[in-house]
Amino acid sequence: MIKLDRRNFLKGAGAGSATCALATMLPGSLAALENAPLQGVGKEVASICEMCSTRCPISARVVDGKNVFITGNKEAKSFGGKVCARGGAGHSLLYDPQRIVNPLKRVGERGEGKWAEISWDEAYEMMATNLNRIKREHGPEAVAFSSKKGSLSGHFFHLAKAFGSPNTFTHGSLCPGAYVIAAKSMFGTKLKRDLGNSKYIINFGHNIYEGINMSETRGMMKAQSERGAKLVVFEPRFSVVADKADEWHAVRPGTDVAVALALCHVLITDKLYDQSFVERYVVGFDAFAAEVKAYTPEWAEGITDVKAKDIRRIAHELSAAAPHAVVDFGHRATFTTEEFDMRRAIFAANVLIGNIERKGGLYLGKKAKTYNKFAGETVAPKLAKPGVEGMPKPTAKRIDQMDKQYTMVWKNGGVYQSILAATLEAKPYQLRGWVMSRTNPMQTMTDRAKVLEALKKMEFVAVCDVYISETAAYADLILPESTYLERDEEIADKSGKNPAYYLRQRVVETIGNTKPSWQIFKEVGDALGLSKFYPWENMETLQLAQMKRDDKALRHIREKGYVSYGKPLMLREPSMVSKFIDTYANARTADDDGTYASALKFKTPSGKIELSSAAVEAFAPGRGVIRYRDAQLKRADELYFIQGKVAVHTNGATHNVPMLANLMADNAVWIHPLTAGRLGISHGDAIRLTSSVGSETSYAMVTPGIRQDTVFAYMGFGSKNKELVRASGKGLHCGNLLPDRTAPVVGMNLHTTGVKVEKV
Repeated sequence: MIKLDRRNFLKGAGAGSATCALATMLPGSLAALENAPLQGVGKEVASICEMCSTRCPISARVVDGKNVFITGNKEAKSFGGKVCARGGAGHSLLYDPQRIVNPLKRVGERGEGKWAEISWDEAYEMMATNLNRIKREHGPEAVAFSSKKGSLSGHFFHLAKAFGSPNTFTHGSLCPGAYVIAAKSMFGTKLKRDLGNSKYIINFGHNIYEGINMSETRGMMKAQSERGAKLVVFEPRFSVVADKADEWHAVRPGTDVAVALALCHVLITDKLYDQSFVERYVVGFDAFAAEVKAYTPEWAEGITDVKAKDIRRIAHELSAAAPHAVVDFGHRATFTTEEFDMRRAIFAANVLIGNIERKGGLYLGKKAKTYNKFAGETVAPKLAKPGVEGMPKPTAKRIDQMDKQYTMVWKNGGVYQSILAATLEAKPYQLRGWVMSRTNPMQTMTDRAKVLEALKKMEFVAVCDVYISETAAYADLILPESTYLERDEEIADKSGKNPAYYLRQRVVETIGNTKPSWQIFKEVGDALGLSKFYPWENMETLQLAQMKRDDKALRHIREKGYVSYGKPLMLREPSMVSKFIDTYANARTADDDGTYASALKFKTPSGKIELSSAAVEAFAPGRGVIRYRDAQLKRADELYFIQGKVAVHTNGATHNVPMLANLMADNAVWIHPLTAGRLGISHGDAIRLTSSVGSETSYAMVTPGIRQDTVFAYMGFGSKNKELVRASGKGLHCGNLLPDRTAPVVGMNLHTTGVKVEKV
């Protein structure tokens, strides 16, 4: 370990840009970091990472009073007691002198970069004055509340509800929302992957070897290395997951759905599907079969560039490995307007091979209530939800309720980008205020120029964050949140095949004048005159309420950080059901086939899996049956522009963290050698990409690992605000090239467009 004292550690933060970074900091913020002693709250503290949305269980401790060492929590077996590069860099965020540690008020024009530090009392007064004025003059619905999903959104949306605004939005429509909406339309709930037990995996660009989810990533590694699983990847570029695959098929961007439908065609036409499973658990099969009859592998080849013989062979291999096989439903930015049918077609392939509630397939999460019912006893405590009496119900409709096709999105994060039309065009009514928590739409939403215009038109913008992000740079008020290493939070449900809970706990004492977001929003509520909606005193009060005042159970979760209860259970897997029954004396009796298959129900109108949906047809005419539609993503004289995740960064959130900025500071543009040659471009040349909405410069990475008609860049780079010293102007800003387009039904922001490329 390199020996660093406190002052040298700070001087070395963000090597190569430290002098500039320190020079830009407000004196009060820098002093708070310089003078803060490094005090741990225990020898080793179990907690939850927050360097990405996965939120892996971790264990952390202070080392020699100078640093924080972070590793995985060994209690969380599927995570392997490990962290990724981002997780290991949490201490770099904690002691970054560019963090904000006091509330900031804008004193210049929006985006000018002039700030004054103020007290929390002044900040709360500013919030109350502006929000209550908007509420009084235009109604609470004139204020939008947006947040990164997860622990960050619960207390924040509680504030929005108490305030009376229906307009709450998560980042779902900007990244992971499509597969959730597709799953709920077919199964009535979300599903999970059992990658670790799969013998055959088909992957449509879900690059979990770069967009790392420790549990799922290790599961796929286990399947490949220990079980000899075959991995087939359909993706336009040779990503890390493609590199680790047995087969890579460079599918044309936006046409994945055609491959998935052709696979379903072969499974049905060649009678490879699980007919007994379909008869027992599925409705709408006949309509789906009739639709896919025309979607032959030969048809798909002409659209996707994937050979028909390969599609047919892969379908047969998938069926042969079933039910211990899976077609991964993905988690990525949106490549096509047809995300809804893309994800449904993938789920349909899984349904046809009958892998639901089977090892290596897909399964429903077993939370305490369900699990205890099967066990016939209380194996796991059921978390309580502390209620609040008299919470107001919004009188206005959400701004994204204008179009009924988004019916399923309203309660699943909303159509985030609808804030733009409501602000700039008053559709369906005028938004005047925008409050955000750890969300950065200037990076993650498309058409940056339009987002900027909306921010500038707002009467009041407040942001809660740890940095002056590209979005926060245009706020009137910034509220400094404590990092995840400095705060406690509620118990969270992490149930999979059996119930599991974990919680975030402080590892070090708070630096400077930051606060946890739950406390910030509670105190904002008090300032707004909404104290009656906050009956809890502190986080310990809430945790005890969750555990129904069972202090012993709470202490156990705090000690372990991650607690898993009982035996893993999949309802249609005989070996797991047998072990479950042997463990619990009062367990439900197995069916004649040794499973709990008769207990498998779905939260759909029919109670079954709906391959075709009358409910969807009712709110989105023509969408009830899964079918192919041409996405029309670019003009003939353009190249496809696609993006993806990289293992050392999290979208638009980590690019200013010193350690991670040092590992990767910018993003080259992948371009095929033949395409580059035609354009007179060599490896390393400066190039310009121009789309219908913007232009960006970067440099070329000439590689055969990309289709000739496609260019690629990792997302999250190229921030244009000077406050993010390490990230500002470094690399290509993807959002500045992408037009504001929304996919039908799922409400997803489209992340594929056409661009022209030229040498600078």
